Amino acid sequence: MTALSNQTIDCAIALGSNLGDSRATLLQAIELIDQTEEVEVKARSRLYQTAAVGPPQPDYLNACALLRTTLLPHALLSQLLAVETSFGRVRRERWGPRTLDIDLLLYGDWVIELPGLSVPHPRLHERPFVLVPLSEIAPMWQHPLLDKSLFQLAEAVGNEGVARLEADEPER
Repeated sequence: MTALSNQTIDCAIALGSNLGDSRATLLQAIELIDQTEEVEVKARSRLYQTAAVGPPQPDYLNACALLRTTLLPHALLSQLLAVETSFGRVRRERWGPRTLDIDLLLYGDWVIELPGLSVPHPRLHERPFVLVPLSEIAPMWQHPLLDKSLFQLAEAVGNEGVARLEADEPER
């Protein structure tokens, strides 16, 4: 089974890129996700620039998006990984540079701990480069394990090193 029967669920994803034309990559990836059967992009954050974590490499552009889907978590993750692959993503080194990285952050209020899939994302509450854009589009969403809103979590980690791109305005 790959889909929920007769119901939809709201999800949150994070996108990042630091190779090639990162702005175009993120915007095109969100459009491609929106064209995926059984997935609708409900909102996207502005784009943010952040320093890379790990070995020396270019800064990242990051964004988050809210999705509505009928796909079950593994099926949704498979679709998101297919989008990564379509942009030339090759998994070589942890925290290495990448054309596109997409993480499934939240799947409704579900808590999932399976090989290859942990929801909510286990480091979501520690990452300003995720929490700042995510709280922009879903400030009141409650983290299912921490019982705090995304706004509260974003306030707790702060926004140091996360710079909003002034020229970017989301269409949704």
